[in-house]
Amino acid sequence: MVQDKVGAGEFGQKIALPAVAVGVLAVSAAAIFIRLADAPALAIAIWRSALGVAVLLPFAVYRRERLPRGRPLYIGMASGVALGAHFGFWISSLDYTSVAASVVLVCTQPVFVAILAYLTFGERTSMLSFLGILVALGGTVVIAGGSASFGEGAFFGNLLALAGAVTVAVYVLVGRSLRTAFEPVGVLPYSIVVYATAALTLVPVALYAGVPLWGYGWEAWFWIWAITLGPQLMGHTVFNWALRYVEASVISGTILAEPVVSAILAWIILFEQPGVATILGGGVVLVGLFLLLRGRGSGGVAPVS
Repeated sequence: MVQDKVGAGEFGQKIALPAVAVGVLAVSAAAIFIRLADAPALAIAIWRSALGVAVLLPFAVYRRERLPRGRPLYIGMASGVALGAHFGFWISSLDYTSVAASVVLVCTQPVFVAILAYLTFGERTSMLSFLGILVALGGTVVIAGGSASFGEGAFFGNLLALAGAVTVAVYVLVGRSLRTAFEPVGVLPYSIVVYATAALTLVPVALYAGVPLWGYGWEAWFWIWAITLGPQLMGHTVFNWALRYVEASVISGTILAEPVVSAILAWIILFEQPGVATILGGGVVLVGLFLLLRGRGSGGVAPVS
């Protein structure tokens, strides 16, 4: 039994980095799939989470995984509420601003993680990381002020993307508290609780807003399933799994590749050329995030688009 566990651990270490690379490609395609789905933002957010639960639940039952109970369950649900808010804000931003601007802004999440971690856990930020925060925030100002990035509503879309960055930072910090304060919760049970809560959080909002949750054509459902199987499961869940074998700093560093890959895919597939403000501001943000992650050492954030 011990040898089996050791063998599984060695195998996990061997495939962890390739898995992270696949995860980067998966989350980078999220914005493209969402735009191609041509469905309401809230509906996409709900279905990507609900279908994620539907896919993972049979595996959890087969492996006889137990869902967390008591306080760990409540913390996981709180994490799901934050994730649902993140999906709602960020996916909605793609209706107003460019893919490049949206992804760059939502990937400023490590900045807000560093700030909130200091306010909530007293985690100190090094001078290099503090410099990175200032640089990254300066880049977001450039992008947010570039109204030419995608029509007249770009400023509003950029604000939604920033709100998505703040809420995903809350999601990460709540999840971190669950993993550090209690016995480790398995990836499958944790993901099921979080995804289910995210979907249930957004359903009342969608109903209140009059957003239809069904009645779409086959093409829309195809892309919604692509979002679920790709960015949701091959991206989000794979990153959670890889944290067991790869340092958080390595995984968090991959966030720097997401805006670049997403912008390239948007240019090739959607013929969406990024504006000058997005290119310049995006470059500044990436430099700031690089400094932030270098200064934070082993602490970091995995992308969750």
